Amino acid sequence: MAVRTSRMEKSAKIVIAGAGMGGLAAALALAKKGFTSIDVYETASNLGFVGAGIQLAPNMARVLDRLGVWEDIAREAVECRETSIRLGAEDKELAHVDLRYVKPTYQYPHMVGHRSSLAGSLYEGCKKESSIKFHFSTSVETVTSFSPKPTFVIKPRNGEPQTLTADVLLAADGIKSNVRSALLKEINADATIVDTQQAAYRIMLKRSEMEHDPELLALIDNEIVTRWIGEKRHIIAYPVSSKTIYNISTAQPDKNFAAAPSATYTTKGSKKAMMDTFSDFCPKIQRMLDLVPEGEVCEWKLRVHAPLPTWIHGSVALVGDSCHPTLPHLAQGAAQAIEDAAVLAEVLDLCPSSNAEDINKSLRVYEKVRKERAETLVELAAENGRDLHLGQGKAKEERDRKFAALKYEKKEGGAVPDKWADADVQKLIYGHDCMEVAREGFEGIFAKL
Repeated sequence: MAVRTSRMEKSAKIVIAGAGMGGLAAALALAKKGFTSIDVYETASNLGFVGAGIQLAPNMARVLDRLGVWEDIAREAVECRETSIRLGAEDKELAHVDLRYVKPTYQYPHMVGHRSSLAGSLYEGCKKESSIKFHFSTSVETVTSFSPKPTFVIKPRNGEPQTLTADVLLAADGIKSNVRSALLKEINADATIVDTQQAAYRIMLKRSEMEHDPELLALIDNEIVTRWIGEKRHIIAYPVSSKTIYNISTAQPDKNFAAAPSATYTTKGSKKAMMDTFSDFCPKIQRMLDLVPEGEVCEWKLRVHAPLPTWIHGSVALVGDSCHPTLPHLAQGAAQAIEDAAVLAEVLDLCPSSNAEDINKSLRVYEKVRKERAETLVELAAENGRDLHLGQGKAKEERDRKFAALKYEKKEGGAVPDKWADADVQKLIYGHDCMEVAREGFEGIFAKL
């Protein structure tokens, strides 16, 4: 097939709604491709990301390395060399999986880090690019026209609404995306967000808070991801920030949001309610959770929505949580948003012209490359949560039998009931080079549209 010699103008005006992981990565990836007019509108007044750990899987690291920001992130991240899956009540180990094979297999190790380190490095990368301009305290309220040029309304926090136009609008504005709502309304589709009936506590303990307890100190000193599981609940924990912080994330029934969720789907939690939720877990867990200061308990509402009929309309595309929010049970939420961003930069770089039809087709190539993969991982994450949260019965007995068969070592071709630790699932996720897939598939997919 002939190689195209013409390209979309690099001066095309690209607007990104949202400066989360997907928005930052999209801006940086587009700047690296030579686009010169990239405006990012962010509702928050600054990028003060909440303190929480984040898993840095090889498929994410591969993209970040190409964007020139991985080295700084990896410097203070901690490599996951092993994972231990345990019964919450007894602290009995169900399986111990060696993850040291990940780096030689996929070029990058599976690491864990601090969310602010990832976001901060992406933001610093963006600030080095003169083509990227940030507009904080400003939301994209709605879209009034999707083609040939997207027309949309922005609202500064302390100013009057303005109507702007762009050549491309990328909506990285999260689960509560205004752009998604406008897009789905335009095509007469449902925008209902699904309540998963699950919530999560996210906890960061300092090393100084744990060092008096030898059992807890051993947790922060080892390069192990530990998951304690129980009926309808689990805890996953690992050291971050050069082992100075121990990150704890939980999943549990969403009992505390029945009245009215807050605007951010978070609520100040009760320490007693948190302790009660895991009261039947082992003493080690009790001591660990008891270290959380009173008044510093935060609970996140976990929400998703059903797969959307499309991510694209005209010259507008949805990115990350705006089109495929996921439960955290595969630790791929940020990674999939960053994959979206990388693929968008590839397809717009290969777009043969700046006319609206070609831009739309290029965005549809992005959808073809990304939609099935992202939605498959969303379902796998939900399935993993169901498997981990089994109560007494035959299904749990069968799951635990599979765990026992591992005998502390992942056998080639065997299955780990915790899909996050399963080698076949890891191959599906970590072995995928989204940028290469987009580049190699662009011409063939574009020609069929």
